[in-house]
Order: sequence, then C-alpha cells, then structure tokens
Amino acid sequence: MGQVLALSDLLDERRVWRGRPVAPPPSAQPTGHPHLDAALPLGGWPEHALTELLLPADGVGELDLLIPTLARLTTAGAHVALIAPPYIPYAPAWQVRGVDLSYLHVLDAQPKQALWAFEQTLRSGACAAVLGWPSKVDHHGLRRLQVAADAGHALGFVLRDRKHAEEASPAALRLELDRDRQVRVRKCRGGPAPTASFAIASLH
Repeated sequence: MGQVLALSDLLDERRVWRGRPVAPPPSAQPTGHPHLDAALPLGGWPEHALTELLLPADGVGELDLLIPTLARLTTAGAHVALIAPPYIPYAPAWQVRGVDLSYLHVLDAQPKQALWAFEQTLRSGACAAVLGWPSKVDHHGLRRLQVAADAGHALGFVLRDRKHAEEASPAALRLELDRDRQVRVRKCRGGPAPTASFAIASLH
C-alpha cells in the first residue's frame, strides 16, 4: 500500500498547487433610473465603492439623480448622511420625493474637517450611503474615500467641480453632468463606459 499523506502535509511541502482565492464578482445597487442602470456594466451604483459626480455648477440635476436611491434606502430603514452640503437641504421637498427624514443626517463641517468627516462616516459602517462635497480633495484623498467606502460597505458619492474631469481618479464610477441635465459616464467598473449620454429628466 502506498504512503498516505495528509493534505495539509502536501500543502506544507508545496507538492500541491494551492491556487489563489477567487474574489466575488462586483455587485451593484439600482440607481432608480432604468436607462442608466441598463447602460452601466454592473447595472447600477457599484456597491461598497465611491462614485464621483462632476458638475459644472450646483443644481444641474445631481440631486434628481441621487434622490431615488436615497428614498429607497431611507424607506428601508437605512441611514444616509450628507457631509458639508453647500446648501441646507429643504426638508419638505426631500420628503415629498420619498426620503424618510428620520434616517437622513446632515453633518456640518468646516472645509479643513469635511474630508476627514466624510472618510470617517463612510468607514463607520453606520450609513448605507454618504454624500460629500469636499472643497479640496486630491487623488490620495479620493483613494482614502474609496477604501473607506469598501471598509464600511457603503455607497459613497463625492460631488466635485467638472474641471477635475480630465484628472485620474480611483472612483469606481465617474459621471459628468452638464447644464442641460445630460449625464455622461466617464469611467465605470465592470466594463467599458457607454458612449451615449442620458438626460436626467428622461431617467425617471
């Protein structure tokens, strides 16, 4: 009879190829806009990741893009945080759009602390989604936000000036909005970015 060896012994002696663990495929959450979901390779917002919204100005439709997701999350009892928004949210309008205000939190922070507060809230795991408007954030800062979103299993949304569109970014998804409420996908996880742009109004 041949010698019987334990599998652990064979592995220790490097006589069996162990291979590498296979990471689970990335998943997504619906954006609330069917046309956009259909265009994105993952079918929605990348989970546990950072999405970057590049804006030419405030109020070009960025909240219309996000509120369906925020309404879905808060009505399911999940917490959502806004970090240093440029304007005080008008609560009745958010409520009419379906956001449960008891799960919506607004954190005011000075510019020097806003990025830190954004990162810590993402990392905490207390919120399903965190929106932030950091006045200054570089590639390293965005990378920290991406890692924090992954660690906290949260959807992270960073809203920035469109002048940063040509810069490299570690965000899993980058969307550029223009003044005509058109959305262009500049980068997306899971496959090539769609070439067509989408009107926010038509996504409802």
